[in-house]
Amino acid sequence: MGSFSIWHWLIVLVIVLVIFGTKKLRNVGGDLGGAVKSFKEAVKEEEKTPKIDATAQQTGQTIEGEVKNKTVS
Repeated sequence: MGSFSIWHWLIVLVIVLVIFGTKKLRNVGGDLGGAVKSFKEAVKEEEKTPKIDATAQQTGQTIEGEVKNKTVS
């Protein structure tokens, strides 16, 4: 009673195919694959961007920048 057998999983798969259809499942799979690909690309881009220099923060150097959105807490 602990885990499902292969027959249980096959029955679940058939029910899912009947309810959603193969076209909708294919679209969901494509969307999921596209999301994973976008996530991987974003991670690679994040690795390429330079980080704030830790020595500049420790030595008291001024880092110039522009405030685009100012929110009041």
